[in-house]
Amino acid sequence: MRILLVVAVLAATNTLTNRLAEVWYVPLCLVVTALLLLIARWDGLTWSDLGLGRETARRGLRWGLVLAGAVLLVYGIGLAIPFTRDAFLDERVESLSSGELVARVLVRVPFGTVLLEETAFRGVLWAMLVRRWGTTWATAVSSLLFGLWHVLPSLGLSRANAAVGSVFGTGTTGIALSVAAAVVGTAVGGVIFCELRRRSGSLIAPAALHFALNGEGYVLAWLVGT
Repeated sequence: MRILLVVAVLAATNTLTNRLAEVWYVPLCLVVTALLLLIARWDGLTWSDLGLGRETARRGLRWGLVLAGAVLLVYGIGLAIPFTRDAFLDERVESLSSGELVARVLVRVPFGTVLLEETAFRGVLWAMLVRRWGTTWATAVSSLLFGLWHVLPSLGLSRANAAVGSVFGTGTTGIALSVAAAVVGTAVGGVIFCELRRRSGSLIAPAALHFALNGEGYVLAWLVGT
């Protein structure tokens, strides 16, 4: 029942975050994060169960720093190769002012996207599922839901990103294919995040990788498009 409550909260949040004005995004994410943690504590989970224990924080931070550096290296290689450079072109990022970019990278991504998604999918939901059905099922279910979480945000992907549009097209079929690809890709990413959470014992590791992928991606996309 409490797992279903978490899923219901996430479903409602997913709709709201993709419908409300930008100014409400971070406050809503903070409130929902707090609500999910309350549900987890009501379910009897400890801070360590949720990946928030102090005993694993240092290990998670070490993992995080290495992974953030690895992402920057991979992105740098992608920028240097003409064939993959177009993947960084995104109209949604190019239209941002420098101030909006800073707010996106330093506020929206860490205190909105990363905080909520990591707490929800690799913290609360994963821990609740592990307790009931074990690690394999927890990883599979939370990663599938993480993929579905990205359906609404990816609806405009084929039109905003030149590389995606050239592969899938910008018509109805292209939009459907790009959404399906986004769901599969983020579900696979969810598996990787879950494994980082399991191996490090801390949410810091997947959160750092998540922040690096999004934050560094925004900065490089903005630099390429300006």
